[in-house]
Amino acid sequence: QVQLLESGGGLVQAGGSLGLSCAASVNIFSFNAMGWYRQAPGKQRELVATISRGGTTNYADSVKGRFTISRDNDKNTVYLQMNSLKPEDTAVYYCDAEWGSISLTDYWGKGTLVTVSS
Repeated sequence: QVQLLESGGGLVQAGGSLGLSCAASVNIFSFNAMGWYRQAPGKQRELVATISRGGTTNYADSVKGRFTISRDNDKNTVYLQMNSLKPEDTAVYYCDAEWGSISLTDYWGKGTLVTVSS
């Protein structure tokens, strides 16, 4: 059974940095891609960043230049380094893993809260 466990959330002041980790219970190379999504209070869940099996990355415009997604296949872990944080980055951050070829399945972690104070 696939399990994704996020960690690293917390409270940080605007302009600060925070790093998130997502540890998978299986070999992450089996996933097509992994990513981070976030959901702020009263808003829909949105894409933050993704990284493919081959290492190709994709970012939401709102975080480009500030956030960096990376992966360590040996540790079965994906990371999100967040710099220059803004109050609008406050949200629950979720780790996602996409598996499959013809039929795709998404696995989700339970989320970790990031709060950026002004």
